[in-house]
Amino acid sequence: MPQHTAVATLHTNYGDIVVNLFGDHAPKTVENFVGLSDGSKDWTDPATGKPGDGPLYKDVVFHRIISGFMIQGGDPLGLGTGGPGYNFNDEINGELTFTAPYKLAMANAGLRRNAITGRPEGTNGSQFFITVPGQGGRGPEWLQGKHTIFGEVTDDASKAVVDTISELPTAAGDRPIEPVVIESIDVVSV
Repeated sequence: MPQHTAVATLHTNYGDIVVNLFGDHAPKTVENFVGLSDGSKDWTDPATGKPGDGPLYKDVVFHRIISGFMIQGGDPLGLGTGGPGYNFNDEINGELTFTAPYKLAMANAGLRRNAITGRPEGTNGSQFFITVPGQGGRGPEWLQGKHTIFGEVTDDASKAVVDTISELPTAAGDRPIEPVVIESIDVVSV
């Protein structure tokens, strides 16, 4: 199991989710997550097109919940269509896999071809998801190689919060009926 380089605590209106971050295995991704959590990384508000003010993740919702699969958040619009105004490439590491649940990974729209260079580029931004136990208690292995894993929920209390959120009633588009709010995120290096 990889060693973590930092610990993030997602303070939600359903309780805290503590996540170990793997900065040695996904350094760009962890740096991005930490910067958007504490406000040290510049971002563009997709609603206004102007520079974002403070931490992007403050008061952002988990906008997509699929029981037996994952909970997804990190869109400043709260709709699943927004991001920080930039994209970055995947950091797929074979030591980090989706075989077990409770992985923290980047949500993305796959690779897109750069119009100038013709090369494929990643579509990671600010949206992320946490996997939950699927059939047989396993993780969603079909995601392997398609999404950057950069953290893991390891303590039972945090797993219970993730499980509770993952079972909330949803409406169209897998949107929770009652908002699940990330009130803030604290990160501590280890």
